[in-house]
Amino acid sequence: MTAIRRVEVIANVASGSVDDDAPAELQKIFADYGVPANVCAPTTDELGDCLRRAVDAAPDLLVVLAGDGTARAAAELSGPDGPVIAPLPGGTMNMLPHAIYGVRPWQDALSIALAQGEVRDLGGGEVEGHRFMVAAILGSPALWAPAREAARYGRKRLAWTRAKRALRRAFTGRLRYSLDAGPREKAEAMVFMCPTTSRALADEEHALEAAALDVKGVADVIRLGVNALVRDWRDDPAVESRRCQRARIWSAEGIPAVLDGESVRLKAATEVRYERAVARVLTIPKDV
Repeated sequence: MTAIRRVEVIANVASGSVDDDAPAELQKIFADYGVPANVCAPTTDELGDCLRRAVDAAPDLLVVLAGDGTARAAAELSGPDGPVIAPLPGGTMNMLPHAIYGVRPWQDALSIALAQGEVRDLGGGEVEGHRFMVAAILGSPALWAPAREAARYGRKRLAWTRAKRALRRAFTGRLRYSLDAGPREKAEAMVFMCPTTSRALADEEHALEAAALDVKGVADVIRLGVNALVRDWRDDPAVESRRCQRARIWSAEGIPAVLDGESVRLKAATEVRYERAVARVLTIPKDV
């Protein structure tokens, strides 16, 4: 592994799952390894600026103790030629950290990564200049993400308003899509899973798992939710899952989307494609 001499750390203590003493713990872990680390613990409003400054400092390692969305933003700013990223579990789902480091406390993940870490390129997806390393959801289900975020921060009235808006638009904006220049098909929503987190793809497979959700009503949504809890959601009859490297998606209007937990608005005609190197990450051996 390349020698680590300069480290920038983003500890999102506003995420709700990162303790207030996390910055001090991070300083101690790096001090034990004899590596100075600049730790930034921003408020929600300061997160973007803090992250950009950390990337611009061109460190050998950028540690992100936050959710999947912040890890996605760090990868987007860094790119495949920027700082090596260590995404630690500090969010709600933590799909990317768990895929890279296993389900373990962030302190253990960081210590093992510093002692035995290996740098490798991480494949993922790209759409309209936005990159994602976990999953992208395109279509009306993505409209529920703003309501979820408002509820997460205790803004109940705003959450209710956004939930009603999402419900009104459910099942009204079907997508047209084509996978790898194949025939044009229809779906209520599309989900693109990256190799790191997809159970259907090997880590080294250079493709995305594309799942078309053909739900036509509330009953289908409920059944899909139940199947997701008790078995593989791909087994649901409303889901068709295939591999692809490039997908074209059309809609009558702009397409709502969620990329690694972050809401974006895409054009009415857009393209999702697999990228072999979205960013460089510090991983640990699989047998640890």
